[in-house]
Amino acid sequence: MKYIFGVDLGGTTVKMGLFNESGEVLEKWEIKTVKDNNGAKILPDIAESIKAKAAEKNLSNEDVIGVGIGAPGPIDSDGNIYGAPNLGWGTFNVSDNLSKLTGYKVKTGNDANVAALGEMWMGGGKGYKSIVMVTLGTGVGGGVIIDGKIVAGAKGAGGEIGHIFMDENETETCGCGKKGCLEQYGSATGVVRLANRRLAKDDKASVLRGKSVDCKAVWDAVKEGDEVAIEIANEFGKILGRGLGIIACVVNPEAFVIGGGVSKAGNIIIDYIIDNFKETTFRGCKETDFKLATLGNDAGIYGAAKMLLD
Repeated sequence: MKYIFGVDLGGTTVKMGLFNESGEVLEKWEIKTVKDNNGAKILPDIAESIKAKAAEKNLSNEDVIGVGIGAPGPIDSDGNIYGAPNLGWGTFNVSDNLSKLTGYKVKTGNDANVAALGEMWMGGGKGYKSIVMVTLGTGVGGGVIIDGKIVAGAKGAGGEIGHIFMDENETETCGCGKKGCLEQYGSATGVVRLANRRLAKDDKASVLRGKSVDCKAVWDAVKEGDEVAIEIANEFGKILGRGLGIIACVVNPEAFVIGGGVSKAGNIIIDYIIDNFKETTFRGCKETDFKLATLGNDAGIYGAAKMLLD
């Protein structure tokens, strides 16, 4: 039996998993992401932890296929990262550096793309070969998998679906510095923005009034049949459905896999997206499936391991 280490590098912690080649996770653990001195210790710390786990499990170099790692930032197919400000990193080759530190073969990808690969392999996208992972969290992230392969683009920026331009009349600025991006409406913070705008429009009765509104409160109100909340959900679904329709016309996936904190509301999220998707999408893409992600925070380590099996 051969083994693989999967690594999901985040701004606070590094999640790691030891997998066998069948895709079974044998052990999971975390270490702290030490970002001092422009993140100089991050890769050495990861290497030290991997080597310690290999020694603990009595794994020889021949037993290990390699290490897969997902990291935040644009990363090309050769393992070059083009800056990761939240880690303090500039441009360098992650794969080469971690390989020298561990002695193992290393493959590197953008964390969102790698998570998408994980969901296709063992999560909500299992059974499909071409999916788009849509992560609805603080922002909107994405990963594009076509025929089982990550579509990274020339500089690793493929899948940045949160910054598709949706509204020329938007006056507020997205975190990217532009205005009218998809994530200004489809993320958890976007849902709150839509809610606050709707509540300010008139005095129509709603359970959302008189309290601090968050994304969960909006979807809970939708489930209760609150008319104002339903209007907010319709606006959310219209914008996100149209955005995903644009993506479908470009890459024609078999399925969209919806994850992130917003997806915890359940299939009701998909209900509001899919009707708008079908209404505005080219007929050749209308039958695209929609699924909820199932791996949660483990999607990154699964996808990282899968890169070594491709």
